Amino acid sequence: MLCEVILKNFKFLLTFLLVCLAILIATSPERFINSALNGLSAFAINVLPCTLPFMIITSLIIDLGALEKICKPLGKVFQKFYGTSSSSSYVFLMSIMAGYPVGSKMTADLYEKGEISRSQAFKMSAFCSNSGPMFIIGTVGTILLGNATIGAVLFFSHILSALINGLIYKNIKVKEIENLNKQSASKKTSSSFGEIVSSSVIAALNVGAIICLFFIIIDALNPILSLLPANIKPLFEGMIELTRGCIDSANLPPNLACIICSFLISFGGFSTIMQSKAMLKKLKMPTWLFSVQKFSQGLISAFLTFVLISI
Repeated sequence: MLCEVILKNFKFLLTFLLVCLAILIATSPERFINSALNGLSAFAINVLPCTLPFMIITSLIIDLGALEKICKPLGKVFQKFYGTSSSSSYVFLMSIMAGYPVGSKMTADLYEKGEISRSQAFKMSAFCSNSGPMFIIGTVGTILLGNATIGAVLFFSHILSALINGLIYKNIKVKEIENLNKQSASKKTSSSFGEIVSSSVIAALNVGAIICLFFIIIDALNPILSLLPANIKPLFEGMIELTRGCIDSANLPPNLACIICSFLISFGGFSTIMQSKAMLKKLKMPTWLFSVQKFSQGLISAFLTFVLISI
């Protein structure tokens, strides 16, 4: 009963906020057109060039059923430590190469193919949703913070935090959707190349739309965010949209900037969480659970970065 009341009030509050946002956009179209263009620009420059090719390639590999052979060297290690399928090792490696939200898409694809259970997919989401070196070392380290070595430290902290985070959630158990994915997998034939490209393009465009929307939300909240101390504002911006938070964190003292960027990269921000959730929708994974998994990874990553830069 209490949960129903909370859910009803949350829906009412969310509806009210969305109506307010629609009114703001309608009354200040030029301001929010610029916000949308900035979001689309960030997507086109920082996300699309790396994400789309990897989405197509990984979908082809999964469709060919070649994952087990590729994953043999590391597969047994991941099976033992995380209680997941051997294919999780490959998904993890691809996630840290390609960045958000490729790992989540691969996890969802494996589940839809019936190659992993719902419980295994939930476990994998704790360590297979990661950013990639192009963004961490290239964009954040080299361009924003002006130091590729710092970028390497952030990347190492990010990878290690994902592996540690997976251990925290290794015993998670969820109710299986009985035989649903296995039945659909047995009936489904291999997809054509055109179908794979089409689904990957649609998934990538969904990511772009979410980034665009969250850039608009940040600008709508700017009057409130401006009241925060200068050292805290980038953290809250990044918790809404990762790229925006990292850009503004670059203006902070170097050590603080590194720690905040480390947290934001591993947490991903609600924009990235929504991107990943869009990929994982068939798992019916609660948003709060995925958010908690990403938040704990962010804390671990920030702590590791603090230790490394202190040394």
